[in-house]
Amino acid sequence: MAQQRGEDLIDADEVDAIVQQWAVERPELETLPMEVFGRIYRIARQMGDRVEESYARFGIGRGEFDVLAALRRSGEPYTLSPSRLSATLMLTSGGMTGRLDKLERAGLVERVPDPGDRRALRARLTAKGRELVDEAVGAGLAEQAAVLSRVPERQRTELAASLRTLLAAFADR
Repeated sequence: MAQQRGEDLIDADEVDAIVQQWAVERPELETLPMEVFGRIYRIARQMGDRVEESYARFGIGRGEFDVLAALRRSGEPYTLSPSRLSATLMLTSGGMTGRLDKLERAGLVERVPDPGDRRALRARLTAKGRELVDEAVGAGLAEQAAVLSRVPERQRTELAASLRTLLAAFADR
């Protein structure tokens, strides 16, 4: 079944079916929020799965990618404290230790002394880790771009701006 939205005729999706069921059972409900957030959830889940598959080709999962990417984005010398990484990725210290152990065994990260505190260690991206994360981020972005290319360019820019506004609504919490 197709529905008219603006100037485009598009196929109905699972969210439309849910909204139609609520319209029958509870016609007084304003279901626009359900349409928006239901689709955001489904997009995030499906895109997350596709990106995860692209990272798997490099022998890493999303969690490992996140650590490598945080180190890579930090700039030379690609080094952060485990506590900074934990805060950036919203992980417990135990969760971060597990990820760093796995990445260290794979030769993608190394623990080095903190020059400002001899008692502490920092995580540093190795050359192998930098090469891998650079390839993996490109692969993940290619997956995202392939899906996004099905949306007209003007709408992509509007979508990015609208989602930024929506995300900002959570800043108060």
